[in-house]
Amino acid sequence: MLKLSGLCAVTVDDMLLPRLSALVKAALDGGAPFVQYRNKTAPRPLRRAQAAEMLRICRGAGARLIINDDVWLAVEIGADGAHVGRGDAPGGSLLAAREALGPKRILGVSCYDDLALGEEAAKAGADYIAFGSMFPSRTKPDTTRAPLEVLGKARRLGLPVAAIGGITLDNAPQVIAAGADMVAVVSDLFDAMDIKARAEAYQNLFAARK
Repeated sequence: MLKLSGLCAVTVDDMLLPRLSALVKAALDGGAPFVQYRNKTAPRPLRRAQAAEMLRICRGAGARLIINDDVWLAVEIGADGAHVGRGDAPGGSLLAAREALGPKRILGVSCYDDLALGEEAAKAGADYIAFGSMFPSRTKPDTTRAPLEVLGKARRLGLPVAAIGGITLDNAPQVIAAGADMVAVVSDLFDAMDIKARAEAYQNLFAARK
């Protein structure tokens, strides 16, 4: 099993590449081991440029870049992997996503509150499975809520488990204690006055668990 643990810094929808780069650099300076590039509003040429720059920054920091929702963009720029939700895999097939990424890239799959989706992802060759929204989320206010108990149950599938949705420094200990190996964070990280310090604080939660 691939060892995946710690903070996943999920990018904000920002059209300005220099500003986005500065935000991500701060998170990486704080020790974030993963960045998930996510931009739902930008046209593809801008998304490609931003993703390529995120990859360059991550390479310099020794971190991994995961592309949200776009397997082919991940392959095109040579990212470390892709994260897919419902309908995001090529042809709607997780097996096709696994094949497109190849054996060396990471495949993460959103399972919402559904363990059956986790089982399907595991059978298709996912490297980690994500559940949430764990708490009310400003990024996705209408998304499905998942109970904390699903994290512990998901660990029985033998894959690293990520928690997403409304994660803050205050509630992150709850999801880690419940079984999360990773926490994916948007607002509480990138809205912080000191992004580097906030990323360090998240990483310290995982260090304390060891």
